[in-house]
Amino acid sequence: MSLRIAAAEAAANPLIPHTAELVVGAIAFGLLFMVLRSKVVPMFEKAFTARTEAIQGGIEKAERAQREAAEALSQYTSQLTEARGEAQKICEEARTQGAAIIEDLRAKAQEEAGRITAAAHASIEAERQQAITSLRNEVGTLATELASKIVGEALDDQVRQSRIVDRFLEDLEKSK
Repeated sequence: MSLRIAAAEAAANPLIPHTAELVVGAIAFGLLFMVLRSKVVPMFEKAFTARTEAIQGGIEKAERAQREAAEALSQYTSQLTEARGEAQKICEEARTQGAAIIEDLRAKAQEEAGRITAAAHASIEAERQQAITSLRNEVGTLATELASKIVGEALDDQVRQSRIVDRFLEDLEKSK
């Protein structure tokens, strides 16, 4: 009797399932598990792998971009330093060339001033000689006229006139 009571009590207890239900439930769970494992889990694994690879690829791309940016920055910095050095060198060359040009212009100006001064001296000397020649001719003419008035005869001889003029000018120079 006790078995009956136990079976009756088991049938009456709603928390204990029937054996047939347990078997059907276990078979349904097994089939569902196999379907999920063969169809759904590989899709999740594939999506998870793709996502992991995408994230890993993104990280690698970011690291690569960061390395390239660092290289570009170092290259830019070196080019900037190079450009500054070159600019300084060009400025120094320009200063040197400017000083050389100024010195060259100064030398040319002094040379031109010397040439102008020499030309002026030559011109003055030529005018002086011309004035002396002109003065000699006029003084000679006047001296000849004066001498002919004093002597009372004409002094038309050219050689004689020249000697008289030269003697007169020498006397003038001695009297200075």
